[in-house]
Formats: sequence, C-alpha cells, structure tokens
Amino acid sequence: MPSDETPPAGNQPAPLSVFSTLARLAGVGVIILLVIAGFLYLGGWFNPHELTPARFVNGFQKVFGIHSGFRRNHAKGICVRGFFESNGNGTRLSKAVVFGVGRVPVIGRFSLGGGNPYASDDPEAIRGFGLLFRLRDGEQWRMAMINRPVFPFHTPRDFYDNLIASKPDPKTHKPDPKKMVAFMASHPEFAQAVKIFQSRPVSSGFDNSTFNGLNAFRFTNAAGVTTPVRWSMVPVDAFKPEGTAQSANLDKNYLFDDFITRIHNAPVQWRLILTVGQSGDRTDDATIPWPADREQVDAGRLTLDAVEAEAPGNCRDVNFDPLVLPVGIAPSDDPLLSARSAIYSKSFTRRAGEKKEPSAITPADVRK
Repeated sequence: MPSDETPPAGNQPAPLSVFSTLARLAGVGVIILLVIAGFLYLGGWFNPHELTPARFVNGFQKVFGIHSGFRRNHAKGICVRGFFESNGNGTRLSKAVVFGVGRVPVIGRFSLGGGNPYASDDPEAIRGFGLLFRLRDGEQWRMAMINRPVFPFHTPRDFYDNLIASKPDPKTHKPDPKKMVAFMASHPEFAQAVKIFQSRPVSSGFDNSTFNGLNAFRFTNAAGVTTPVRWSMVPVDAFKPEGTAQSANLDKNYLFDDFITRIHNAPVQWRLILTVGQSGDRTDDATIPWPADREQVDAGRLTLDAVEAEAPGNCRDVNFDPLVLPVGIAPSDDPLLSARSAIYSKSFTRRAGEKKEPSAITPADVRK
C-alpha cells in the first residue's frame, strides 16, 4: 500500500482545491495590505493630526524652508576630529569598552539650532555638539548635545507646537509675540526652562561651552548593576561670557571663525562628566534637572585637534542618532529619545537624496 508520501500516478502533484487556492491568495493579500497599511500609518494617512516623524520634519521645512542637502534642524555646522582618552573611572558604572583605559578616535560636529544653514551667528541660538566614538569591533557611541542644562519640552508634540508658533511673520520677520506668550502660558515647564536659560550667561564660543546630553540613560556595569546617568562635556578652557561687542560683530560666522582660530592655535579639550542619578530622580523627563548634589564622575578627556568644512565622508554624512549606543549603555524611559531617533532618521533620509549645496563655512574659511 502506498505511503502518505507516495505521489499519485504519473508523478503529478495533486491538484489544489479551489477553496485552498483562494485561501492562499487571501493570505498573501492580507500580508500585502498589512505592509501597505504600515506605510500609510507611518506617513500619517490614517490620522491627519498624527505627529509622525515625517510631519515633524515638515514642520521644520515650513518654518525655515527647504535647503537642499542640509539637516532640517541644526543646519549650520562645521566638522571636527580628535580622540577621547578614558581614565577608567567610568567602568564602575558601565561595561562599555569606551570607559576602559585607553584612547578611541572621534568625529564631531558643532552647529547652531534652526533650519537655515546660512543664518548669522546669534548668541541666543542653541549650540549643538554631535559626537561619534569609533570603538573596536565596529561598535559606535553617538551623542547629540546642546549648550542648555535642560530641555524645554515635555513631549515631541510640545516641541512641534512651539516650532510652528515660532514661525516668523512675513512682515516683521519675527515670531508672533501673542502666539509665544500663549504657548508659554500653557506650558509652565517651558517657562521654567526659559528662566533657567536666562539665569546663566552664554559663553563666548564653542570652545568654552558646556554641552549636555539632557536625557537620562541606563548604565550597566560588569556586575550587572544598572544606574541612571546623564552626561555633559565640560570645557577645559576657562568660561568667558560673550560680550556685546562680540555678538555685534559684522562677520555673520563669528562663532565658527573664532573656533577655527582657537583650534589652529592648540587642541581644544572637554572632560566627560557622568552625573549619577539616585532613586526618585526623574529619568523620563528632560525638563527636570537633577539635584545639584548628585555625584559626578570624571570619565576622561575629549581632545579635538582638527577642523574641517562639511564634505562627503566626514560629519556631514553622519546621523548623530542618540540611540546608537555601545553595550553597557541603554536608553531610559524618556519618550523623547525614540522620537529624536525617528525624526533624525527621517531628516537624514531626505537630505541624503538631495543635491548638496555648499555650507556657510567653506574649506577656505577652515584654512585661515
């Protein structure tokens, strides 16, 4: 008697029933529909009010216009190179290889907030510092920091609403003060952040600015102990406040020009300071500063010794995604982290496919 595996006479496969064929086709159709639905959902087609990464990036374009090949935020920038030398102190908090004693190369980018790559330097503009650590075995650690001690928005929606409210009026070329006052009144955390910003003088340049990661992360050491941590890059150069004469400089690139002059004279350095959180410290809200008495660990020194204009293959083509992390560092429960990662990715994808226009800081400027 033939077994269940014996084919029918003529070695021809048994015909599928009409019902079986239709069932298989229906299954394929469902899969295709699910894929399409996923793309439509991510694009915001099901809910025109859904704040997707694409809609967030569109908001920057609405406010600043589209500048081909540039980041939608922190569009104006310059590239730097150097190394980080760990002193080993960070190993008690994290098993990440970057904290073992030794030196790793880095590339970075200084920038100004906003989507206009040719805007004049302004002391009130947020200064950004992106950094990429190239670790062994192809591992990376990417940071995206600013020169502010806290983030002024609870949620991505708050950030987006403030962005739209700040769009300059075509007549005055300034944001509508009524919209800004209304936003501040309805967002007390934003008003509190502004007070903190105004209470601290702005430094004279990139070289003596403190840059903060803002969000909390979870550090895990070799023993498996996990600790909440925030980090900062604290300059070795002495703090010097920006003066009115400096900000009144007719050179619209004065902050970048000053940094180029400084690094040509000698390498510029920062200390990587890890602030250790305690039980009860908020890890899900970057608008709330941790108490000033929290332990701070000096994990090593960052040295920048080269500066470059943005060009193919250097920092221009790096997405400083804050969720690119080495083993031993993980995201916290702060919802802004995943939002930042998704928005950065969308901005990167758009500019990667565009014609690259020259940056405001040219190779000739860097060779001064």
